[in-house]
Amino acid sequence: MINRPQTALAIFLVAFALGTQAQGQLEIRTEVQKEDVVVTEDGNERVELIEAETVLPGEEVVYTVTYANSSDVAAENVVITNPLPAELTYVDGTAGGEGTRVQFSADGGVTFAQATELTVSDNGSERRANADDFTHIRWVLDAALQPGQTGTATFRARLN
Repeated sequence: MINRPQTALAIFLVAFALGTQAQGQLEIRTEVQKEDVVVTEDGNERVELIEAETVLPGEEVVYTVTYANSSDVAAENVVITNPLPAELTYVDGTAGGEGTRVQFSADGGVTFAQATELTVSDNGSERRANADDFTHIRWVLDAALQPGQTGTATFRARLN
């Protein structure tokens, strides 16, 4: 069981905004949540996202990165990169964000590509990278982020 002080390490996330310094100011907020089943008054079950205060091995967390252009000029070439801590494994197929291209790295953030194009060296031979190999997730915005415009990017990860 991992409690709040240790969870910070297990679900640590850093979001970097690259290529926006000269064009505008990008504000980024990250929420780390997990699913909780709630029984309603009428006896039905509903899944809600709650703050991930305690995360057990094998449980999934949901990362939601909200970004906004708080300046009065468009932010060009916006890239948001999130390292994946060693304690977490990306859940295949869960990264997304409207108006973005999702890319992954399996070499500590040196190179990025779409998941289907990424390869790793394994015992002297090359193979296609899988979710266990990913070290970083990157969202590349397809267009400039206009003043006042906001967006979200999400992914899920499992605590090892």
